[in-house]
Amino acid sequence: MTSVPYRSVAPQTDEGSMGELLSVVTSDLQTLFRQEVELAKVEVKQEATKAGKAAGMFGGAGFAGYMVLLFLSLAAVFGLANVIDTGWAALIVAAVWAVIAAVLYQRGRTGMRTVAPKPEQTVETMKENAQWARHPTG
Repeated sequence: MTSVPYRSVAPQTDEGSMGELLSVVTSDLQTLFRQEVELAKVEVKQEATKAGKAAGMFGGAGFAGYMVLLFLSLAAVFGLANVIDTGWAALIVAAVWAVIAAVLYQRGRTGMRTVAPKPEQTVETMKENAQWARHPTG
């Protein structure tokens, strides 16, 4: 079992102990700042992952929309050229792609609504730290 050395923070009048106290406070503030930066990095990474997934859904919706235009164009060509089964088949495939595009778009839109643009947890802890710094005893 390791023991943590106890540091007395009782006010003393000589300059050496004030310097030590200032050094301890500065060190603690640096540690706190580093921890807050790490927390912000983790939060930003999580939000970027969610945004990336939602962007992928938008990309899928764009591709599906492209396929709708392709098959609708084929359906129009086949339908106008020969009003036969081939044109209707292409129209059915285009309708399926339209449904897929709508579903992917909706999922992408829903995913983007859950993305928080700022690291909420870090902002909250920074507010608490600022409050504490103003009133360390209360």
